[in-house]
Amino acid sequence: MKKRILITGAAGFLGSHLCHRFIKEDYHVIGMDNLITGDLKNIEPLFALEQFEFYHHDISKFIHVPGHIDYILHFASPASPIDYLKIPIQTLKVGSLGTHNCLGLAKAKGARILVASTSEVYGDPLVHPQTEDYWGNVNPVGPRGVYDEAKRFQEAITMAYHTFHGVQTRIVRIFNTYGPRMRLNDGRALPAFIGQALRGEDLTVFGDGSQTRSFCYVDDLVEGICRLLYSDYVHPVNIGNPDEISLKDFAEEIIKLTGTHQKIVYKPLPTDDPKQRQPDISLAKRILQWNPEVSRAEGLKITFDYFKSLPKEELYKLPKEFKK
Repeated sequence: MKKRILITGAAGFLGSHLCHRFIKEDYHVIGMDNLITGDLKNIEPLFALEQFEFYHHDISKFIHVPGHIDYILHFASPASPIDYLKIPIQTLKVGSLGTHNCLGLAKAKGARILVASTSEVYGDPLVHPQTEDYWGNVNPVGPRGVYDEAKRFQEAITMAYHTFHGVQTRIVRIFNTYGPRMRLNDGRALPAFIGQALRGEDLTVFGDGSQTRSFCYVDDLVEGICRLLYSDYVHPVNIGNPDEISLKDFAEEIIKLTGTHQKIVYKPLPTDDPKQRQPDISLAKRILQWNPEVSRAEGLKITFDYFKSLPKEELYKLPKEFKK
């Protein structure tokens, strides 16, 4: 009998890559997504496969999946500022009610569950690089609080289900990730820069550009997630690439990569935007024997070629409008 895995947020950037990975590993994959930010095109090739099924469902409501489930990967959540600032209530609900429902399903099915947390639990960090034992510097009532606090609650209830109910839980703290299937219009630096370059626009850097990010290629991230899922470690683990770069330097890299000649323009820094973001991955190296392998130059080339291959109308596609 094939092992069965439920992946929430299956039509999103990371969820779709996980669906493809576990199909390759000969699992029966159950994808679930309400498509509020996901896109069925990301998993379209899988619909013809007998070992894939899809539920169009909002996990903030009760989840029913017939049959046994071996693993649950909970990746349902808006993840970009342009999304969670427009749909703050849905963001909070999927992190709280949605996580509660996934944990309840894991308990009922005797499944192991891995939840996708984020480096945003560290807020605008006062410790650099960020280690898993750092508790963070988060503004719970600021504009980013709806995402940051949803993820912090998610971690808390996941640990509670582990300690109180004995559910097999895993928590991954994901740092900036990129690769094919990202949305050009999702508001994050990498797709925003590439989209602007392809449209012939100047690249927008917020603040003075000295704030840093660390970008991990999606295949490396997926490998780290799989190793954590199969491990015996129940506490949060950072998965990301520690190769840190300022956003100003990163914008210049994108201009060079795309062969365009735009200028960099500067705009005010958004409220609570983190000044530094770099993972300490010592724990992942030690317990998972994991280390990112794809260089930024290699990963950016693959990602740029993907964006360049998209239909021209995708370059000018506006972000989704969400219902309140």
